[in-house]
Amino acid sequence: MKLVIVESPTKCHTIGRYLGEDYKVVASLGHVRDLSIKGKSGLGIDVENGFKPTYEIQPKQAKVVKELIKDAKSADEVIIATDPDREGEAIGWHLIEILGLDLKTTKRLEFHEITRTAIAEALNSPRHIDMNLVASQETRRILDRIIGFKLSTLLQSKIKSRSAGRVQSSSLKLIVDQEKEINSFIPEEYWTIETSLTNGKKKIQASLDGSYKIKNEQEALDLENQISDIAKVIEIQKTRRVTESKPAFTTSTMQQEAFNRYKFSTKKTSIIAQKLYEGVQVDTEVVGLITYMRTDSTRLAPVFVEKAKNYILEHYGQAYVGKTKTSKSKAVIQDAHEAIRPTSLHRTPESIKQYLSNDEYKLYSLIYNRALASLMSARIDEITSVKFESNGVILKASGVAKIFDGYSYILGSKDKEEIKELPIIEENEVFNVAKIEKEQHFTKAPARFSEAKLVKTMEEVGIGRPSTYASTIEILKARKYVSVDSGTLTPTEQGLKTDTVLEEYFPSLVDPSFTADMEKNLDNIVAGSESRLQLLENFYKNFMEKYDYAKEHMEKTKDEPSGNICPRCGSPLVYKNSRYGRFEACSNYPHCHYIVPKAKAEIPSDAPICPECGAPLVLRKNKKGQSFYGCSNFPKCHYVKGENDAAPKKEEEPPVVVGNCPECGGDLIIKKGKYSKFIGCSNFPKCHHMEKCSSKETKK
Repeated sequence: MKLVIVESPTKCHTIGRYLGEDYKVVASLGHVRDLSIKGKSGLGIDVENGFKPTYEIQPKQAKVVKELIKDAKSADEVIIATDPDREGEAIGWHLIEILGLDLKTTKRLEFHEITRTAIAEALNSPRHIDMNLVASQETRRILDRIIGFKLSTLLQSKIKSRSAGRVQSSSLKLIVDQEKEINSFIPEEYWTIETSLTNGKKKIQASLDGSYKIKNEQEALDLENQISDIAKVIEIQKTRRVTESKPAFTTSTMQQEAFNRYKFSTKKTSIIAQKLYEGVQVDTEVVGLITYMRTDSTRLAPVFVEKAKNYILEHYGQAYVGKTKTSKSKAVIQDAHEAIRPTSLHRTPESIKQYLSNDEYKLYSLIYNRALASLMSARIDEITSVKFESNGVILKASGVAKIFDGYSYILGSKDKEEIKELPIIEENEVFNVAKIEKEQHFTKAPARFSEAKLVKTMEEVGIGRPSTYASTIEILKARKYVSVDSGTLTPTEQGLKTDTVLEEYFPSLVDPSFTADMEKNLDNIVAGSESRLQLLENFYKNFMEKYDYAKEHMEKTKDEPSGNICPRCGSPLVYKNSRYGRFEACSNYPHCHYIVPKAKAEIPSDAPICPECGAPLVLRKNKKGQSFYGCSNFPKCHYVKGENDAAPKKEEEPPVVVGNCPECGGDLIIKKGKYSKFIGCSNFPKCHHMEKCSSKETKK
């Protein structure tokens, strides 16, 4: 029996079926070892001896490691098949070390999609662990451990911020700098003038030519009065615009598009993409639907390109077959993987919709259509620009007429520019000025970062890697450095304070160029052109000089006095913050551990009684904000009243039927969605037909 070790349990069943009975596939559940937190300074790194790391098995992985050792001893051969990136390479190396395998002979499988063909090809052409990749990951981990441990401890003791890090602090700076720009923005007034022009049945909306800059109402009024009752056509220009399709998705562009289309957070998109990659039950087997989802490359495999072009030719015709895209980006990319694409073009989104959740279907459709469209021909539009003259005032109107839809044929209306065709117009033709409207505007401050915009900016300036975009944003949320409202990121008071302190004492560390340069250096280690030891020595010397200075000179934030006195030792009570919220405690900590107990809510006399201990039941809320009845004697009693009898249910009103479903013949009924009402088929989930509600139907 041969033992194959992957990272995720989800892959075990799928890959096991592909490999057959002679193989046993088990999961390491991610990293099995990490740097020790024991010893000098708790870094797990011997700085004086070449930054030698000390690793230890993570406590939560002890049971997993025990099983892996047991399986390895009984196996004829152990094969490493962890994820195809730096982290996966490092996990593979740690497994070889723990299991006592020979680094030079242990096979390492690399595949970028979980399909029968890809697994077979990997098995036929195995390689060995790439120690340059391992060295790069180890260097990054050492850097992050030094920065994380040292800075986090310093900030916790000085300003009560929970953490700092190489990537998270640079990302926080981007958000804070944007906020500063918003706060310092001074709006400027400007005016626009729109006109309605008519000539018989011809109606055109025309605005002032772009050369006019109207700064106040008087200037607008003067121009309005200057425009006469007629406008004459003085120039007509027709140009063709050729728009090429966008390349297939990278991790960053996938996260941006999922947010822009469906408001998916970066974390949600990552989780769904992971599921699509690892495998979904389709008919009788589990199949991986997309290629590896952590990539910064737009490259597509030649085999896929050839199949896609044949597919386009067969389904859409020769005119729709385009050319292969090449990246024009100057950013440093690892290009170890393909772009994100479907593993089979014959598994169209509609053909497997029944096997996917609604969100999985949405993301799979985006990935499938984007990859296919990237190899389709360009869209061609005709742009018509018309200039009018009215008593010396130049007006302009423009229209777009589609000549050939190209790739936009399959991307849906949201990827198509709204077509606004102009009527047939001739030079010197005269139109009546039927209406003139002037409107005051003010320039707007820059918008705050959305998660999608932040990911795009991180990629542009070189902060982080595809595998870290989502986790970095989640850390900023968890540390309460940013608040999130409808996907918009705003720095909190603590986030602003943290950035200010880091800017003062560690300016180079939070500068995005530092993190970007470090990523390039890590890539150079992979290429073998950079010395790991030299990089660490240079960084550590510079960092510790700034750290020692900050430790001595950084002022400590004082707790806010509450005005009360500690009943135990007589010291003033102060307000403190923890991960569970604000609380009142003694300022003499750690000598005095007094904490003001939270006031208990009054329990009504007619409150229901707990059937387990006899104490009253009280209304509580869980982490999601959902209400439930629980025992007031918690944590001694853990009774929770069942959902069915937690509160009396209202009688359900019969559904409002507004017609018949055009797809299956069922009833179309008015349903209530998360944001508004909509019309849906009563046969859901067998039928997914949906329509928008009219204003009259919304009131029903």
